[in-house]
Amino acid sequence: MSNSIPISIQGYKKLEEELARLKEERPAIILAIKEAREEGDLRENAGYEAARERQGMAEARIKYIESRLAHFQVLDLDKLSGDKAAFGATVEVEDVDSGETRRFTILGPDEADPATGSISFLSPVGQALLGREAGDEVTVAIPRGRVTYEILGVTFDGAK
Repeated sequence: MSNSIPISIQGYKKLEEELARLKEERPAIILAIKEAREEGDLRENAGYEAARERQGMAEARIKYIESRLAHFQVLDLDKLSGDKAAFGATVEVEDVDSGETRRFTILGPDEADPATGSISFLSPVGQALLGREAGDEVTVAIPRGRVTYEILGVTFDGAK
């Protein structure tokens, strides 16, 4: 499947839960629009505009999630292993210039969260790390310039 997008079981469940929550919110949003409409002049009705914007954002997110669900290849992180960086791997790297060490867990674009240390396999760093192993060096263009990482280790820690 060339259109498949890898995602962890946990990431898939989170998206399913978000979709269910958004669908449950629909009646409340519609009610808020109805109540705001009944307040009169729609040109100066901030409540109406806010409710319509909320409806538009919720519907767009529902469509986005529904369009993605069919393309996901759901992977169990507990069953992945190997010596090379791949989807589900946690890669420990050292910045060759600064000596700073970092850990990146490589996940799909719909579940990556740099704030928690997970990155998308589609990101520049994710792409540079894929297929590499301990001892390899990779140079990546990032927003603040170019950085060279030495890979210290590749582990598959499973779902945490």
